[in-house]
Amino acid sequence: EAARIMALKGADILLYPTAIGSEPGDPSLDSSGHWQRVMQGHAAANMVTLAASNRIGNEKIGAINMSFYGQSFIADHTGALIAECHDGVNQIAASDIDIDAMRAERASWGLFRDRRPEKYQDIMSLS
Repeated sequence: EAARIMALKGADILLYPTAIGSEPGDPSLDSSGHWQRVMQGHAAANMVTLAASNRIGNEKIGAINMSFYGQSFIADHTGALIAECHDGVNQIAASDIDIDAMRAERASWGLFRDRRPEKYQDIMSLS
């Protein structure tokens, strides 16, 4: 919902600073692919560019050791990856973005024009 709200308020680029890494309860679980696909979905569903910056390195708090995998990336308004960093490497992702072309394509799809917020009541009533 946050991505849609930001897009509806006029955002052309969504910036997500994150600290995603190993799971304290199961260090063998690698959620990086899921994290990336969810972010790419936010870009595609709202036809906005998205940049996700993720922490790298390790942090130990008591008996818990967290390993942050980096893998920062930029996805275009279709959700396609246009810049990507490697696992655990301190890098910078950069890309040129044609905001006017992105806006024109988003407008041609009628993505926000055809919304039906009156149908959202069922979602609002769930807890």
